[in-house]
Parts: sequence; structure tokens; C-alpha cells
Amino acid sequence: MATLAIRGGRILRTDMTVTEADVLVDREAGDIVEIGAELGGDEELDADGCLVMPGLVNAHTHVAMTLLRGHADDKPLDAWLREDIWPVEAALEPEDIEAGAALGVLEMIKSGTTTFADMYFEIDRTADVVEASGMRAMLGHGAISAGKDDEAARADIEESVEMARQLDGAAGGRISTAVMPHSLTTVTPELLERAAEEAHEAGVPVHYHANETRDEVDPIVEERGARPLAWAKERGLCTEADFLAHGVHLDGTEIDLLSETGTGVVHCPASNMKLASGMAPVQRLLDAGVSVGLGTDGAASNNDLDLFDELRDAAMLGKLAADDASAVAAPDAVRMATAGGADVLGLYTGRIEAGAAADLAVIDLDAPHLTPEHDLVSHLAYAVRGSDVRHTVCDGQVLMRDREVLTLDEAAVMDRAATRAAALLERAGV
Repeated sequence: MATLAIRGGRILRTDMTVTEADVLVDREAGDIVEIGAELGGDEELDADGCLVMPGLVNAHTHVAMTLLRGHADDKPLDAWLREDIWPVEAALEPEDIEAGAALGVLEMIKSGTTTFADMYFEIDRTADVVEASGMRAMLGHGAISAGKDDEAARADIEESVEMARQLDGAAGGRISTAVMPHSLTTVTPELLERAAEEAHEAGVPVHYHANETRDEVDPIVEERGARPLAWAKERGLCTEADFLAHGVHLDGTEIDLLSETGTGVVHCPASNMKLASGMAPVQRLLDAGVSVGLGTDGAASNNDLDLFDELRDAAMLGKLAADDASAVAAPDAVRMATAGGADVLGLYTGRIEAGAAADLAVIDLDAPHLTPEHDLVSHLAYAVRGSDVRHTVCDGQVLMRDREVLTLDEAAVMDRAATRAAALLERAGV
């Protein structure tokens, strides 16, 4: 067994307590072997003066949209998509997806994220980036019916199912998959049912956008005579394996439904604020026992993939939504960014305990904005930045050591992404 020891620091335990301890990792199996004092390994990672925490889990994003960062801002969701995003995405080439994914993965490694769930196109290109980078990901082809004839819409759903079957277990098991119909309003009822049936038959979850804006909720209520998630459940889309993004406009019956079915929710506070979509009832979800994770959404509507920013936004917006300063407390926000997101994705990561995946972020605490150290969990929720991450470990492999990313050429990734982004907008006539 080849081992890695993360030594000399303090660790964040699953119960949100902080203790002095080393972490011993099996580099071949990619699991945590032991937590204790004075642990030695074949390789060591210095955590002196640092907090070792679970790697962050970005449970909903569109990672290649880094190419559209700053392209179109300050618009509501529907107009933003139809006027600015979808026309440019129509000009995407596979090389654009790969370049944008590499940029996003680089950004996430540098800010302590070790796992992400991605819904986009040409997902095999994103899989190539995941394999090269050493990260962990749940990938799915985002299928849309809107604007397509019946044959093209069916083919898009079939591609989502086929890619889920092909890529599941790739990259030495670091890639898992889901079937990903875009949303309850952009995919036909027939194809939503087909997506659910084929996904569950293949043993993978379904992931989709739901209840993101009132403009998405109201037509379903008016035209179909049911709340969106009750209607989705009838289509087979709300099982324990499945998870939805946003969940901003949920009523009490839908929160109860999520609790009963075990369907997870990914909260994307920055995107929801920027697009004025609303404030998700996160504390009510947590109180009901719903599994809640955090996601950045795409960099075009955020505009970064730093999950520490998202964590802070979740804690603060949750208080406004509940009109209660005690809502979405620091430990709950940190848990959503780690074990909560992992639970939504059905992965045994996001926690530091023997047997869990060896996915870790080492936070350098030697900074003015992290002094004094009254409460390190509070610091994680309200003060830590992605730039405070010193080392990033995923599946037992060191992806970043002392701020140097070891698995990707940082300068080359940035240069290629900038070049591809400029060419993309030119092709799209922007």
C-alpha cells in the first residue's frame, strides 16, 4: 500500500468539531485509512498551521461556461438564456467544451473543490479533462426539447442516456453519471418520462432544473393543474437517487414530497441572486430532513466557481429568506458544501473518516482575514476564500501542492480558454 500522510494540522470532523490530527491516505485505493497522531506515510504533505477539511463538492454547474464568464450580465433568466446564452452555445465546438472545462476544473482545484456535478454538451470532452486533472465528477449530457422537432428532441434524450451508460465508472471510477434532461419546462412530458425510465433502468440518477423561477412554476400549475414536483413525481423524476437544481420556489407540499422521496436539492445562491430568481427556503428544507448541497451553477451566471463564495452566500441569503439570523448556521452551510453535496450525489466523500474517499482541501490559516481563530467553522462559512487553499487532494492524489497545480498546465489552460472564447463569440456574431 502506497500512502500519503497529511501531517501537522488540525482536521474538520464530520460533526463539525476541529481537532489536532494527521490523516493517512491509501494512494492506490484513494481512501482515508486512519486519523490520528504522528502518522507517517510514504509521501507527506505539510499541514502545519492549516485546517484539513473535506474537499468541497460543487453539486451543480455547467463547467465549460467559463468561456462565457462576463459575456452577458444583469438580465433575468429567460431573457438571458434566449437572447445571450443559447445563441452563443449554438456555435460551440467540441474543442470549446474541452477548453472551458479545463479552465473551470483548474479554478476549482485552486479553490479546494474536489468533486463537481456537470450538466452540459459534448460531455465526453469534459470527461477527458476530469481524467487528466485527477478530479472527481458526476457528468451528464444536458438534453433539451425546446426549439427542436420530435426526432431531434428524442435523439437528444437518447444521447443523455447513452453518455450516462458509456461514461459511468470512467477515469478509474472517479466519474459517475446521471441522465440530465434540462428542466421540467424545456423537455416534453413524454421525454421526461423516458429519461426517468431509462436512467433508473441503467442504475443512474436523473438530474434536472426545477422551480428556479416563478415563470417556470406558474405555467406548470396553470396548464397541468399541479405543483411542479408533484407533476415531476408522476413522471418518475423524484426518487431517492434523483436530485434537482435550484428549488427556489417550493411550497410546503413540495418540501414534504422531497422529504418523503429522499430527492436531493442543490442550492445555487449566487446565480439565484444575480438572475433575481428568488431565495430558496433552505432552512425549511434542512428542517424537513431534505438532503441539500451547494452548486455554483455556471460561471456565466455567478461569475466564478469558488465554492467558498457560494458557502458564504448560502449562509447569508438563508438568513434573509427565513427572516432569522440563526437560520442556515455556519455548520449547516459548511456541511452543505461537503457531506451534504456528496449525499445528494450519492458519493462517499465530503467527510474525513476512515473508509471515505481521500478528497481533501488544506486551508492555510496564516492570514489577516482569518485572525483571530475564535471559531474555525465560522471562518469556513464567512471568511475563508478559495485563495486560502494551500493543497488539494482527490482520490488520494495531490492535485495542488503549495498553490501549484500538478495535473494541469495553468498558463496553457488559461491561454487556450481565452483564445477559444474569443473565437466562439466571433463565430456567434457577437
